[in-house]
Amino acid sequence: MLDLKKIVIKNWVLENKTTLKNVNLFYETFGQELGTAPVVLVNHALTGNSTVVGENGWWNDLIGENKTIDTKFYTVLAINIPGNGFDGNEENQIVDYKNFTIRDIASVFWQVVFQLKIESLFAVIGGSLGGAIAWEMSVLEPNSIENVIPIATDWKATDWMIANVLVQDVILNNSSSPIQDARVHAMLLYRTPESLKNKFEGKVNPKNQRFEIENWLCYHGEKLEQRFQLASYKLMNHLLKTNDITRGRERLENVISNVKSNIHIVSIDTDRFFVAKEDKETYEVLRKVKSNVYHHKIQSIHGHDAFLIEYKQLNEILENVFNIIYIK
Repeated sequence: MLDLKKIVIKNWVLENKTTLKNVNLFYETFGQELGTAPVVLVNHALTGNSTVVGENGWWNDLIGENKTIDTKFYTVLAINIPGNGFDGNEENQIVDYKNFTIRDIASVFWQVVFQLKIESLFAVIGGSLGGAIAWEMSVLEPNSIENVIPIATDWKATDWMIANVLVQDVILNNSSSPIQDARVHAMLLYRTPESLKNKFEGKVNPKNQRFEIENWLCYHGEKLEQRFQLASYKLMNHLLKTNDITRGRERLENVISNVKSNIHIVSIDTDRFFVAKEDKETYEVLRKVKSNVYHHKIQSIHGHDAFLIEYKQLNEILENVFNIIYIK
């Protein structure tokens, strides 16, 4: 059962110096009661939300009782990106989406954490957009996270990312079926030709005589339209191009040298959205100035979406992070 909790942010100062007052944010907690156990913050991806476990949980294979992130031992906190529409509250929608950056989201997440009287986080973990927010959170509070785990993401927006955000934005602002059409395009960024060939093999559906790949893409577009709002999609997509932990700061190695956290960068070898080569280059730079940075790679034919598919590999990567302080 959905158990959304609300917290009010009295003053949220954006990067562009705009101040928003009395903003409602919504979050969920799982596992141990706040204040009684180490806290793991899970940041959701573009079309995700705070329901990470349970009947509709999108990360049940990683989080839960006796799972890698064991809710018998940890408090799991998940905050909805403001404006993602998950609370169903129209007045909480953020309409002027281009005013916001990933740094703004990371900043307001820290406000939530501190208002909940959480002094430090055992881990911040997230895939894709959620992982980018994790990078920024680590820089904003360099002494407050023990483990930062950005998965299938990057600390900056590449030209490739910026280009694809533009394509999505054009679709979202010009299509007669914006959510469906943008989702159809996005799914091709999240998977690989090999993944689609393995899944469909050029088969035709005998009921409607369409290729199965066409049915699958249309299904995902229609499904997202039923549960997601246009303003939310525009905002989440836009945030991806605002990602840069060095903006207005120093070079990457100087910025990260101040971060005390263990940093576990998790790449997917076939990711064509956030490409693994970028993570490798980041790791090579950071390991010269930081001893506790690690690079892990998931092997998969599925591309970007492998962080939601290859659970065995992801669990194997993360079990040493989450099991080191106790024995099951």
